[in-house]
Amino acid sequence: MPRALSVALLLLLPGAANANDFPTQTRVEFVLGCMNEQGGQSYDNLYKCVCLVDAIAEEMTHDEFEQAQVFSQLRSTAGERGGVFRDPDQARTLVAKLQGALERGKARCFVAPPKAP
Repeated sequence: MPRALSVALLLLLPGAANANDFPTQTRVEFVLGCMNEQGGQSYDNLYKCVCLVDAIAEEMTHDEFEQAQVFSQLRSTAGERGGVFRDPDQARTLVAKLQGALERGKARCFVAPPKAP
């Protein structure tokens, strides 16, 4: 019996190690902001936004996500100050990665219901 338990745990560990889970606070802040952008708090928006943050977490580490958000939010700062957030290759790469994850996540999570005939 202990051997079967060990094998089962070994099979589960790789999946747990690759879960790349975001902290609860990050998830809640993202979901609340997403719901606000979608028109407010409703169960429909909740499910879509939770799905979206899960999709992003599948493609990015939490550190990448945080950095990409900072670069995205501050890249419109004018002059030299803004250059720090828009010019480095790392900024461009992470912002593009976040935008791609958002697009793929929205395509997967924000599926419109079929129109009635």
